[in-house]
Amino acid sequence: MTAGTETSRTQRAREDALRGLAASATRNIPGVDFVSITIHDEDDGFRTVAASDPLAEQLDALQYDLREGPCYAAVTDERFVLANDLAAASDFPRYRTRAADLGVGSQAAIQLLHNGERAGLNLYARGTGAFDRSTVQLAELFATHAAAVLEYAVQVEQLSEALHTRTDIGTAVGIVMERYGVDRDRAFAFLVRNSNDRNVKIRVLAQQVIAGAFQTTSREDRRSRDWP
Repeated sequence: MTAGTETSRTQRAREDALRGLAASATRNIPGVDFVSITIHDEDDGFRTVAASDPLAEQLDALQYDLREGPCYAAVTDERFVLANDLAAASDFPRYRTRAADLGVGSQAAIQLLHNGERAGLNLYARGTGAFDRSTVQLAELFATHAAAVLEYAVQVEQLSEALHTRTDIGTAVGIVMERYGVDRDRAFAFLVRNSNDRNVKIRVLAQQVIAGAFQTTSREDRRSRDWP
């Protein structure tokens, strides 16, 4: 299995867990009709990774486009945003009219984490005045759980990446050992030297060696055979 396949599986698992969380939040938080979860990455990109209803995705996308709304505010600035009468929310003059036209009367958003990227739990209700103190309390609980899911997924992805890096480099070292008749230390030194000379990450170089795409010059071949 390739590293890309493993990372994709991890991402799918994370997004499946978050979709389940969004569905559970819809069922259990008082006043909520549908829920979504937004990721705001460090490159200032926005995406919806889970939604319990297509309308939530549509409303999220509208806020990303307008750069305005509770969803947008929660992942860019505010910790918690509540608009119990969205049509009258002066903080969102462009979004509020569009949201009302789509049938949303109340909206809340809570920031989940800030670790290179921010995430937000977005709560939507069709009626006005839909959210009360119990909504806020349960939203905090769900936000804590969603943040834990995201953090765990990041850790799994990092571990998976590290394991695959080690495997790729080890495989490439074995290929270099066989090709040049050198020991493990010299084979690894060969990879490091070429990584530095070509300004390429050692794992990328290792993958090229494994794929047979790595080509040495005659000078590099001579250097490999003349190692002390």
